[in-house]
Amino acid sequence: MEHERECVAEEYRMRKSYRIAVIPGDGTGPEVVAEGLKVLEAASANFDFGLDLHHYDLGGERYKRTGEVMSDETLEELRKYDAMYLGAIGHPDVKPGILEQGILLKIRFRLDQYINLRPVKLYPGVDTPLKDKGPEDIDFVVVRENSEGLYAGAGGILKRGTPDEVAIQESINTRKGVERCVRFAFEYCRKRNKMKKVTLCGKTNVLTFAFDLWERTFYEVAKEYADIKTDYAHVDAACMWMVKNPEWFDVIVTDNMFGDIITDLGAMIQGGMGIAAGGNINPRGVSMFEPIGGSAPKYTGLNVVNPLAAIMAGQMMLEILGEDAAALAVEKAVMKVVGEKVKSLSAGKMGYSTKEVGDLVAGLI
Repeated sequence: MEHERECVAEEYRMRKSYRIAVIPGDGTGPEVVAEGLKVLEAASANFDFGLDLHHYDLGGERYKRTGEVMSDETLEELRKYDAMYLGAIGHPDVKPGILEQGILLKIRFRLDQYINLRPVKLYPGVDTPLKDKGPEDIDFVVVRENSEGLYAGAGGILKRGTPDEVAIQESINTRKGVERCVRFAFEYCRKRNKMKKVTLCGKTNVLTFAFDLWERTFYEVAKEYADIKTDYAHVDAACMWMVKNPEWFDVIVTDNMFGDIITDLGAMIQGGMGIAAGGNINPRGVSMFEPIGGSAPKYTGLNVVNPLAAIMAGQMMLEILGEDAAALAVEKAVMKVVGEKVKSLSAGKMGYSTKEVGDLVAGLI
């Protein structure tokens, strides 16, 4: 009997465990993260892996209290985790841009999270604003370059506040940055194994320098993926087709700015921010996962906000960590809850509280 107990203990010590940095953040972030962790812990218990969770106090309240957004020392600590799980960043008492640049962009750029991965998938039972479209029509992924483009911060202002003021914002696109983003899109398309098509979204007729680089790189990389079809769409046309014929898309790859815009459109056609999740990915480093909706301060503490986007962010984290079976179980649980339980994805209209929705999903793992 003693030998059996030792074997069980040794097996427990040897099972895979992931170190996760948890950043609940602002507003309703801590509430939805709590439910996401509830689901992740249920998955951990049922699929035999461990979670070593470390919470970080980063956000508006810390900034108001200390004047510090995020230190370089904290950033270096975050680099050592297997993944990061974020609730929300944004505080009504803090000037816009301070927290976003000092936390979100700092993490993305300094930790080289060069892919923003945004699934757009409509689940049965979830309403879409698109007429005559259903789950069979809306199931694609946007791969957005996440560390270059207009977000690189290149440019400046001359003669501010005068009639001669000049503002310049430059889009930085490197061959390395473009190629690794494009290659990730092809690899992810192959893993999805659905339509096996990658669409480059750009503006080659106007942004002739940047998207000449994107287009040349795209078709050069495509030669290595003979099993995958390719096509191209101007960003304005892509927005039209996402509304009229979303079933045309499988994987879309695009630059930082266009990706930022079309992924919010994607969130709306999949049912809204209440279900939309995203990942900031460094395939060889630490990645960060988050619900797309903001901090929603007006709902803070009311236990009415929808936690499903945060739960799906955790599901994405499991997938990227390689826990595919657990990720699939979480997705199936969410599909059952939205298909059979909740009345709406809007805060206060779900028919359940925030905590109850977390309980429903966790109970189905």
